[in-house]
Amino acid sequence: MKVFVAGATGVLGRAAVPRLIAAGHEVRGHARSPEKASQLRSQGAEPIEVDLFDPSSVRAAVDGCDAVVHMATHIPPMTRAWRAGAWEDNDRLRREGTPIMVDASRDAGATVFVKESVCFSYADGGDRPLDEEAPLDPDPRLESGLVAERSAVGFGDEATGRRGVALRFGLFYSHDAPSIDESLRMARLGQSPMVGAADAWQPSIHVDDAAAAIVAALGAPTGVYNVADEPVTKGQWATAFRDAFGLARATRPTPKVLLKAGRAKLGPLAASRRVSSRRFHEATGWTPKYPDATVGLKAVAAAWKEQHDG
Repeated sequence: MKVFVAGATGVLGRAAVPRLIAAGHEVRGHARSPEKASQLRSQGAEPIEVDLFDPSSVRAAVDGCDAVVHMATHIPPMTRAWRAGAWEDNDRLRREGTPIMVDASRDAGATVFVKESVCFSYADGGDRPLDEEAPLDPDPRLESGLVAERSAVGFGDEATGRRGVALRFGLFYSHDAPSIDESLRMARLGQSPMVGAADAWQPSIHVDDAAAAIVAALGAPTGVYNVADEPVTKGQWATAFRDAFGLARATRPTPKVLLKAGRAKLGPLAASRRVSSRRFHEATGWTPKYPDATVGLKAVAAAWKEQHDG
């Protein structure tokens, strides 16, 4: 397939583009600077400039493509994530950018549309496993993601053979993700890198496994899919993070009084979500290389140390 990728130079894009090419696909990627364009060329992809909010620009970018992958995001740093205004650009990419890209892809004759999404739209499920029919969190701050999912899945049309896929990823972790450095700063101060109670469940996924899922999604039937490794509790995640990076100081979970006082702002981040990715595995055969974060974080720490020591 010829594949257009929005978000081709982000943390997930850097991992996904080489895998798409290795799988035999021809990749055209959105590049926002000469440096990003060079990055894509070095990976064997064609860089292209595009305004993701301009329908004519997007239509030209996807012209001739069989598949379109939208994983462009604008995620604020952890220190600002609790502020509603910090998510405006990311919300716009989902709420406005996704329908524009879907319409352009349909007009261009593409047959597959894949949208990156997140598992955090589920309501707190406690210890109960959550599949794709689990109740959703009514928090309005999560609505833009659901709008994007509906738009992506709406691209699908059985009569014409078009397929629309939305992937609800767990929390990304990777040695080159800014969140790792932020988590390290918090852990060194004795604060858990996880928001929420220690016994709450945290879905997550190594970026390499997420990239493999992007490739697999090109062959998936229309629908919404959870894509995460086996969830562990936030306490287990924090301990695995500390052990992987060799941090001597134990971390404290988010104080209960703070969780209670900040419920309105922290709720979407603090909830317990024990998601199941069984549907995606059955549909595509995808299985994560890193079965859970306790394994994946060891690989992340090793790569991070090699990068920084070098």
